[in-house]
Amino acid sequence: MANLGIPRNTIEVLQRHNFTFQKKYGQNFLVDPNVLERVMDAAGVSGEDCVLEIGPGIGTMTQLLAERAGKVVAVEIDRNLIPILEETLAPYSNVTVINEDILKLDVEETIRVRGEGRPVKVVANLPYYITTPIIMSLLEGGAPLESITVMVQKEVAERMQAGPGTKDYGALSLAVQYYSRPEVVANVPPNCFIPRPNVGSAVIRLTRYGTPPVQAADPGKLFTVIRASFNQRRKTLANSLGNAPGLLASRERVAGILEEMGLPAMIRGEALTLEQFAELSDRL
Repeated sequence: MANLGIPRNTIEVLQRHNFTFQKKYGQNFLVDPNVLERVMDAAGVSGEDCVLEIGPGIGTMTQLLAERAGKVVAVEIDRNLIPILEETLAPYSNVTVINEDILKLDVEETIRVRGEGRPVKVVANLPYYITTPIIMSLLEGGAPLESITVMVQKEVAERMQAGPGTKDYGALSLAVQYYSRPEVVANVPPNCFIPRPNVGSAVIRLTRYGTPPVQAADPGKLFTVIRASFNQRRKTLANSLGNAPGLLASRERVAGILEEMGLPAMIRGEALTLEQFAELSDRL
């Protein structure tokens, strides 16, 4: 089987199947063997693991995963890619391809049925236009995931690992860091893809926590507070949270709680740590 990580081999497969890229699916296929190896190393896949791959494309990364993992479940939304995957993955008996939208798939049930009881790791070159919904559905969905190693837009990777007081810090940073420990493992230039995206990319690994690093009495309330705090970044927390839908707290009450916490009345959401948000949520 030809190495699909080499551009000419990818082009040959696409031409043979008369494949045309669908802009609506955000398709950019990775064609750099060195980057593929870095993704494999970062994911740390072994023969004990079941890998959930999202958007396998023509199977470039799927082939490498199949050689390392005990089981691979690849979820591909584009039905035009299914005949190509049947060809490129024919030598691998440990791969199951599901033609489905990952956001509509019951991931927990799929893993239970297909995963054969193995530890589960997600590895993917994600479509950039729906990266955040996919990441959040995986983290919040309850499926037993050990880690998520994904190619995303560089700017999104920076937001995921940003800390308080930085311009990239926001609701996504806090949500990702509540569930996992994020680490950017590689930056990837546009020329590593066919077709080339207009932005730089990065590989980020999210190592799932067994229990979150902060304890909030009501995690749902915590994320309502976080989202409201960043809905209008330039507003103070008292203004953002006072009378925010679903919180039923006045501006005065929020200001009083901030004072009890030893925080300035004019503080903004971007200055608070995850721990401080958890305390604020509990006091509200």
